[in-house]
Amino acid sequence: MGTPALWITFNAGVLLLLVLDLGVLNRRAHEVSMREAAAWSVFWVSVSLAFNLWILHVHGGEKALQFFTGYIIEQSMSVDNIFIFILVFRSFGVERQYQHRVLFWGILGALLLRGTMIGLGTALIRKFEWTLYVLAAFLVVAAIRMLFRKKSEPHPERSRLLRWTQKIFPVSQDYHGQKLWIHEAGMRMATPLLLVLLVVEATDFVFALDSIPAVFGVSRDPFIVYSSNICAILGLRAFYFLLAELLPAFRYLDEGLSVVLLFVGVKMLAAHWVEIPTAIALGIIAGILAISILASIIAMKFEKRKSEFSKETKSEDQ
Repeated sequence: MGTPALWITFNAGVLLLLVLDLGVLNRRAHEVSMREAAAWSVFWVSVSLAFNLWILHVHGGEKALQFFTGYIIEQSMSVDNIFIFILVFRSFGVERQYQHRVLFWGILGALLLRGTMIGLGTALIRKFEWTLYVLAAFLVVAAIRMLFRKKSEPHPERSRLLRWTQKIFPVSQDYHGQKLWIHEAGMRMATPLLLVLLVVEATDFVFALDSIPAVFGVSRDPFIVYSSNICAILGLRAFYFLLAELLPAFRYLDEGLSVVLLFVGVKMLAAHWVEIPTAIALGIIAGILAISILASIIAMKFEKRKSEFSKETKSEDQ
């Protein structure tokens, strides 16, 4: 599907949108409001759906379904990414008005990183078809680890990446607005904001190791895998500011995502014997995610009622 002209046009359109975002609409650092985040979220989802409609019109229903399924998988996996971003910004004490700039450069790096990973993955699959089974096994293992891992709050400020970076570059003690580099005492120094950006990039790399193989389980078309990934990532910043306060409510989303990865991994392993149509796979994935979100909402309401009942009991005892 992906002709050179299509690849060039798609990437040019993405870069144009990013330049418009950073260079015009968000030129000055500011705190993103819920209203602004909601508007940007609607915009990025609309762009992705419009592109999906174009795929449907030009390349048919199967390719459009593959793109949409890959988009849903990547968007769902990104929610976990958002939780890590919250912890990173909290650990480093990054003020809200500078978070948008960090996420912008982080997403720009993610575009390059994922493009490279998808290119390498496509080349390996074309040359060695058994690579798909390796990716499938990796997904199954990742799903099981995610399902049974202990939920503890990570500490990104203690990572080896930061210790390694601080040995190579001198780092200033204080933030300097939204600058990543400064000149101080005749020396070029990194600011703590650059360290935050490096952690964000490293986090995206770890999540890409799960999400990209999962989309290969839906489509082997490199352009579908790439474009669905990129469209989901483009809206990640807006979703971060929109969902940051709501994420604790989705307590069972990790379990839902692990089941999705397990399903895709098993689907890839069994593809030689059982071919599951994309439409059915999309329905199963959407159903798993819907159940995990519904279970989270029910659990949250139950705990709220339990807390209210406990308060009423205590007040009656007094």
